[in-house]
Amino acid sequence: MSERATVDASQEIPPSEWGRRQPVPAVGPWAFAVVVGLLVVGRLVFAQYLTAPALQAWATIFVAICVQALPFLVFGVLLSAAITAFVPASFWTRALPRRPFLAVPVAGAAGAVLPGCECASVPVASGLMSRGVTPAAALAFLLASPAINPVVIVATVVAFPGQPMMAVARFGASLVVAVLAGWVWLRFGRAEWLRIPPRASGEGSKWRTFQDAMGHDFLHAGGFLVVGGATAATMNVIVPRSWLESVAGVPVLSVLALAALAVILSICSEADAFVAASLTAFSPTAKLAFLVVGPMVDLKLIALQAGTFGRRFAARFIPLTFVLAVIVSMAVGEVLL
Repeated sequence: MSERATVDASQEIPPSEWGRRQPVPAVGPWAFAVVVGLLVVGRLVFAQYLTAPALQAWATIFVAICVQALPFLVFGVLLSAAITAFVPASFWTRALPRRPFLAVPVAGAAGAVLPGCECASVPVASGLMSRGVTPAAALAFLLASPAINPVVIVATVVAFPGQPMMAVARFGASLVVAVLAGWVWLRFGRAEWLRIPPRASGEGSKWRTFQDAMGHDFLHAGGFLVVGGATAATMNVIVPRSWLESVAGVPVLSVLALAALAVILSICSEADAFVAASLTAFSPTAKLAFLVVGPMVDLKLIALQAGTFGRRFAARFIPLTFVLAVIVSMAVGEVLL
């Protein structure tokens, strides 16, 4: 008995190596020295490139796009989360006509009452779809909201003093494009082409649902905003402005050139009218195409739509929107401008 007690007691004593750290190679100082060395070498080798005008222009455009779009993205995320958490799904069935064909123009016209840009419209449209709204109607709202809301129309009037028909033409053309795109998707779109992001089921605290939806949408859409902003900045630096000026005198080519420029520049819809007004070499119809295409198809919006609704959707809906925007702009410009 005593021998067993002695053995058990000896086993309770920790071995001598317990609590002692095994010797490890002193890699910390060497790793730090390597990092410092790389920074010094990089500074000497790449300094001349980091101060290049093209790179500075790229950084300025990238920061401007992100900073300009971020408040409206946050606004859209907050609104989308509020719709998810606090607005019952039955509200949308009562607010919109039951027939999808009629729901599309009603949803498009509803975009006139929501101040915001294209960054805000994507999460809001996603939230509407998740609440049971017909995708075609939500897409019409997505296109119309950043183009015909009061802030954008007032900015267009201010940017084109003495030319009130430019604001009228922009409102009418943008609404027509949004409704036509919604109807085309309603007729030819397929469910497997569109990925509707899942939403909370509504169980539990509404505030918790609001926070979860807001966090998910902001992280998801914010990442694609950065990707779109970087792409837009790169295209701004690469594409020479002289190419655009050379086609300003050709009617059809000038419209296509400014439509493509609107996609590349990715300017927020609240500010694009002032850029369009500065393009004095181009016709009013070409400027109208710039104003109609920009809020509906630009690089950051392409990234947001592809990230939110899927690449299969973006590969079909974005070309459709661009073609409709160009055709309708040319038609409306010939009539009103």
